Amino acid sequence: MPPTTAPSPSAAASTATAANASPALSERLDAARPYALSAFRIVVGLLFACHGIASLFGVLGGAAGTGGTIEAGTWPGWYAAAIQLVGGGLVLLGVGTRTAALVSSGSMAYAYFDVHQSMALWPIQNGGEASAMFSWAFLLLVFTGPGALSLDRLFGRKN
Repeated sequence: MPPTTAPSPSAAASTATAANASPALSERLDAARPYALSAFRIVVGLLFACHGIASLFGVLGGAAGTGGTIEAGTWPGWYAAAIQLVGGGLVLLGVGTRTAALVSSGSMAYAYFDVHQSMALWPIQNGGEASAMFSWAFLLLVFTGPGALSLDRLFGRKN
């Protein structure tokens, strides 16, 4: 067995400093968590609402990048776009976040299994990455809530 050497005094001091800094860093990260969650919610809501705006109004590239719109009342595209606009907007603002996120998550799960899964098993193969990611992101928001920065919290409503 090779002989072991004792750590140098500077290495021991650096290890002790890192051990002492770890709880302080952990506390700062814990304090920042509600704000990071709010940033996550805002970005996901904005991106989702943009899909609805594009499909309903033909802006931002239009429905599926065609420049056009989805005809009003057509199943399931128009209803999906309406959920994207309304659900994304509510999540973005932090109004009824858990409920809006649950409906939005379900609509994206439906989109994945109804539209994409029949083409191939994996999202990378069937073009369903956005549906899968939105579904899981919204499901996370159902359980975590809106974070520190939301209109519900500003007006004192429990969400």
